[in-house]
Amino acid sequence: MSRFCPVYPKPHKARSGALRLFSSLRRSWLDGLVERNYQMQMAEVKFPGLDLYIVNDPKLVREAMVDEYANFPKTDLLGKLLDPLIGPSIFTTNGRQWQIQREMVGTGFSHMRLKTAFPLMMAAVDAMEARVAALPDGIVTDIDQEMTHVTADIIFRTILSLSMESEDARKIFHNFNIFQKMAPRQITPIMFGLPRWLSPWLDIYRSNRAAREIRSLLEKFIRPRFDAHRAGNPGEHQDILSALLGAKNPDTGDGFAFSELVDQVGMLFLAGHETSASALAWSLYLISMSPEIQERMHAELSAVVGDGDIEYGHVKDLELTWNVFRESLRLYPPVGFFVRQAKVGRTMRGKNVAKDAIIVIAPWLIQRHRDLWERPDEFDPDRFASDSAKESLKCAYLPFGMGPRVCIGASFALQEAALILATLVRRFRFAAPPDGQAPQPVGRLTIRSENGVRVTIHKRTAT
Repeated sequence: MSRFCPVYPKPHKARSGALRLFSSLRRSWLDGLVERNYQMQMAEVKFPGLDLYIVNDPKLVREAMVDEYANFPKTDLLGKLLDPLIGPSIFTTNGRQWQIQREMVGTGFSHMRLKTAFPLMMAAVDAMEARVAALPDGIVTDIDQEMTHVTADIIFRTILSLSMESEDARKIFHNFNIFQKMAPRQITPIMFGLPRWLSPWLDIYRSNRAAREIRSLLEKFIRPRFDAHRAGNPGEHQDILSALLGAKNPDTGDGFAFSELVDQVGMLFLAGHETSASALAWSLYLISMSPEIQERMHAELSAVVGDGDIEYGHVKDLELTWNVFRESLRLYPPVGFFVRQAKVGRTMRGKNVAKDAIIVIAPWLIQRHRDLWERPDEFDPDRFASDSAKESLKCAYLPFGMGPRVCIGASFALQEAALILATLVRRFRFAAPPDGQAPQPVGRLTIRSENGVRVTIHKRTAT
C-alpha cells in the first residue's frame, strides 16, 4: 500500500527568542514547537510569572489524567477565554462542582442514546448529501465549510430539535465562527504573564460580542422550554435539552438554573461541532490524497450496505471507515493540548514541579512521538487493525482525553463521523485540487487549516 506524509508545520531546530516565540504563538501554537518536542519525555518551559511543563511520558500522562486526576485540576487559562460564552460549565470547572455537572450532563447523553440520535443525524447528513450533490461535477471546494455546516446541523437537531435552516440557527453558527477565530489570539499574553487587555482590543471586543449574541439566541430557544418544564408542561421533545431540563443535582435534588442551562448548552455547541468539523475536514483531505484507501472504503461500503440506505446496524461494521477517522484524529487531534495545574508540589522525572505549575499534555506531540509510534508522520489507517499498535493505543492515543474527564460525547462524535464519511465516499470521489494547494494546520482553540481544506469532488457513476 502506498503511504504518504500529510502536511504539518515543520518544527524549528531550536527554540526561538522570546519576542519571536510570542509572535509565533499568537498566530498558532504549533509554530512554537521544536524538533526535540517530538522526542522528549518532559520539558520545562519558562514564561514570565509562569512555570510550564510539557509532558509526553505516558506514565506521567496517565498519572495526571487518570490515577491522580483530582490533583491535576484544569487551569483557568482557557476558562478566562471561554467564560463569556460557556461560563462555569463542565468544560472548565473542577472538584465537586464538576462532578455534579458531569453527572447531570451525562444524563443528557444517556438519554440521547446513539440509536435514538441516529435518525436525527441521518436527517442532517441527508441534507448535506443533497447540498454536495447540487455542486457541479469536478468542482474544487473548501470542504471544511461543509463539514462545519453539517456538524452544526447535527448539534442543533440533537440538542434543540431545530435544523440549521432557521435564521436564528444561522446567526448562532456565524457568531461561533467569529468567537473561535478571535478568542484564541488572547491566550498568548496570558501565557507570558501579561494582562488580557494587552490582546488586540478588537479581538476582545469581537469575541465578547459574538459570545453575547450566541447566548442571547440560545436563551431565546431555551427560555420557553425552561419555563414550560418548571410549570409542569415539559412537552414531547426527545432531545438533549429535554434530558438536561430533567436532570437533578445529586446533592440537592435541584435542576439546572436557567443561566447554568445556557452555560451547558453553549459548551455542547462549542465542543460538539467545532471538534467534529475539524476532524472530518482533515479526514477528507487525507483520503483525497489516498485514492487506494478511498476505493477500499467504497468497496467496504458496498459489501456492508449494498444498494440500500445506511442503517444504524451498518455503522459498526465499517472497520476501515472507523480506522480512517481514528488515524485522522491521531494526525490532527481537534484539541491539540490539554492544560492542567499541579495542586501540590511534586517531583516528575527528577524535576521539582512547584504547586500551581502548569502541565501541558499535548495529543499533537504524543500522537506523533518518535518513540511511541512507527512512522508517526505517515497516514496509515491500517495501523489500527494491527496488533503492533495496541500498546500505542493504550498509552499514546488520547484525542478525546482520558480518565474521568474523557470527552463526554466521544461515542456520539465517532458515530457521527463514520456516518458522514460513509455517506460521502459512497456517493462521491475526492481528489486533491489541480493546483496542489495543501491545507495549512494552525493550532488555536482547535487544529484547523488556516486556508481551508480544498478538494475536488467527482460524482460516482452508478454501477
